Amino acid sequence: MSKQDGSSRQVTIGPVDDSATPILHVDMDAFFVSVELLRRPELRGRPVLVGGTAGRGVVAAASYEARRYGVNSAMPMSVALQRCPNAVVLRGDYRRYSEYSERVMEIFRELTPLVEPLSIDEAFLDVSGARRLHGSPAEIAWTIRRRVHDETGLTCSVGVAASKYVAKVASSRAKPDGMLVVPASETTAFLHPLPVSALWGVGRVTEESLRKLGLRTVGDVADMPEDALARAVGPALAARLTRLADGVDPRDVETRRVEKSIGHETTFHHDLVAHDEIARELLRLATDVGVRLRRAGMLARTVTLKLRYGDFTTVTRSRTLAEPTDVARRIYEEALVPLGELVGDGRRVRLIGVRAEHLRHAGDGAPLWDPDEEWRDAERTIDEVVRRFGRGAVRPA
Repeated sequence: MSKQDGSSRQVTIGPVDDSATPILHVDMDAFFVSVELLRRPELRGRPVLVGGTAGRGVVAAASYEARRYGVNSAMPMSVALQRCPNAVVLRGDYRRYSEYSERVMEIFRELTPLVEPLSIDEAFLDVSGARRLHGSPAEIAWTIRRRVHDETGLTCSVGVAASKYVAKVASSRAKPDGMLVVPASETTAFLHPLPVSALWGVGRVTEESLRKLGLRTVGDVADMPEDALARAVGPALAARLTRLADGVDPRDVETRRVEKSIGHETTFHHDLVAHDEIARELLRLATDVGVRLRRAGMLARTVTLKLRYGDFTTVTRSRTLAEPTDVARRIYEEALVPLGELVGDGRRVRLIGVRAEHLRHAGDGAPLWDPDEEWRDAERTIDEVVRRFGRGAVRPA
């Protein structure tokens, strides 16, 4: 059964001590599906999937009805339909999702300027300075849920706690369409009965390592001597897990988030062999990365190429640039160099990706020289044409 199917829902009802819980985590409920249901209300109550249907399509989002069959996002659509053959599959409309995301984030910012978006459908809020205008943290959470529903027709779940980590865990427990306040004095009482998978950063491999030590709950981790835990998972992870198990998370809500990398990748419907076909797809991905860099006002110092072959073997190659860039043509040409070494001789390519890394703000110091000046001017002109006339107006050749 899916861990996110709402079967373990836990919500706050009635008065609660929220005096020391200024951090909110707001998470939209089955966001892509919920947006689709606004124009397909006849599908409410049915298992609905959003994602690709052809070839190696994957699930981008699943309704709670579908999750009860064990369907999750990122699952191959073929597997999802085996588990839930009566599901309705819809293709995604990401422009529409972005529009709704902007409306929701604006509601958050009208209540507090301290908003840290994590993705298109979730964010942290610090409401410490909003109490005089909008009430206690719990009251602000209720206001958010009401306004989101009234102004968009969507629902969200809100966790209210003393730290970001606990607020995020609380919002996941409140799903769907709920609110859970964890009083600061009850933080460990809330966390310790939860499974070790609730600890931030514990994936399948780490969970297996912890279970081999007999650690099944967060409380088990809290009770484990840190030096013994370090021998199993390493000192850095052991220190972090020990702190999280006690609800210790000193991070502030960051209103200015600098991305560590920007990338795109695609899985082909059929494995590709021809170098020209693969290079054409690489150019498309590099173009998308360049557009995102310029929109974010960022420059990249490193370009990384990723390939996955038909046998699922995955390789990456990185190249460091003499001067950081936001030019798609430079990103493409740098990624093209290792591509020639990695394809050919009949090797079948299943996936290709390109990523810009080691980012810095475009205004942080002038470069020694700009080898991409002409291409940069051309691409910025194309950006403006696309902005005015749409993405199909101009394409790279």
